[in-house]
Amino acid sequence: MPLTARDLALKAAETASKKKALDIVILELSGLTVISDYFVICSGESTTQVSAIADFIEHEFGLKGIKPIGREGLKHSHWVLLDYGDVVVHIFEKETREYYSLEKLWMDAKTIEFHEDKPDLGGKD
Repeated sequence: MPLTARDLALKAAETASKKKALDIVILELSGLTVISDYFVICSGESTTQVSAIADFIEHEFGLKGIKPIGREGLKHSHWVLLDYGDVVVHIFEKETREYYSLEKLWMDAKTIEFHEDKPDLGGKD
């Protein structure tokens, strides 16, 4: 059975948490944009960690036959974007995330905070 976009977003968050990603948030963008249904946003403490998180997500998804449509930012790893169509994963270096503040840009989106022990499936409006 193929994964839904929500399942894929939750899986990306879970996979990022295995590489110690910080402040993992899932934004549900359905009805707000045609870009994507979900953004998964997380941070790493260094460009090395950002790159490791991105590589691990790609590796784990690749094992399931899920390949990104696009990848951006791996050269410098301050902000890496993995585009899986309905789900776009943004992995930021901490300071870069604060600067761009995607969560504020998409403040109308429903937020699903992810915690390593369990996702908050209720979300916040």
